[in-house]
Amino acid sequence: MTFIVHGATGAQGSPVLAALRAAGHAATAAVRDAASVDGAAVAVDYASVDSLAAAYKDASGVFVHLPIGSPEQQATYARAIGEAVGRTNPGRIVVSTSGYPSVPGTGPSILLEELERQDCSFAAIEPCLFLENLLLPVVLGPVQTEGVLRYPLRADYLTSWVSHLDVADAAVALLTDPGVTGRVAVGALPPLLGSDLADGFARHFDTSVSYESLDPEAFGEQILPLFGEQAARPVIDAYIWRQTLSGEVISDERSAQKLLGLTPRSVDQWLRELGI
Repeated sequence: MTFIVHGATGAQGSPVLAALRAAGHAATAAVRDAASVDGAAVAVDYASVDSLAAAYKDASGVFVHLPIGSPEQQATYARAIGEAVGRTNPGRIVVSTSGYPSVPGTGPSILLEELERQDCSFAAIEPCLFLENLLLPVVLGPVQTEGVLRYPLRADYLTSWVSHLDVADAAVALLTDPGVTGRVAVGALPPLLGSDLADGFARHFDTSVSYESLDPEAFGEQILPLFGEQAARPVIDAYIWRQTLSGEVISDERSAQKLLGLTPRSVDQWLRELGI
């Protein structure tokens, strides 16, 4: 069985590639520059159906997540992937929605519609917020130097936080066993508050850590030097939007816990595995 992994040099694809190979599967990285990856790799252009179809030909399965881009770019990528799948009919497609909400007309939503139209075997991993966001220097630094976890979510905002490692576990399970189809939600149940995150950091670092809610615009000022205005603004706006919500909690009925028997890592377990 040969699996194609999109974005294999990035935060989501890299753990999937590593997990597949660790389990003894043949896994090929689908990236823009094949020379940037150790092991089997194929160069792809998300906007080129021919490029994608060449990568998918004879594949047992494909792991897909859309790269960051404008709404128009993501829509183009989604349609190209859908057409390439229709041409080549890989045995299995697993998509991560990358934490984007399922809003009609957005890239992830268009991609899922395309796969449904192709009548192929697919599953969609639906995470909420990634724990890896907490590793940004502006977040992790104050945890280590001040004992304060500052993040742009209200203290009462319940969230099914999840790590990229957990998404990778779900992706491998879904790629290798086509018995589960449709949407699979990944994340913590019960959901976590900011204080729960702080407690996880406290256990890992064996010190006191408290949680402090940060204004999204203030958070934006901190990340602007890291990402630039074009990349930072959508992030800031997303956290402003979250101020209007009560939280982001996955459905138990469609959870990886229930459908795949997978329990997400606790915050301190995740930190320990990363060697932070």
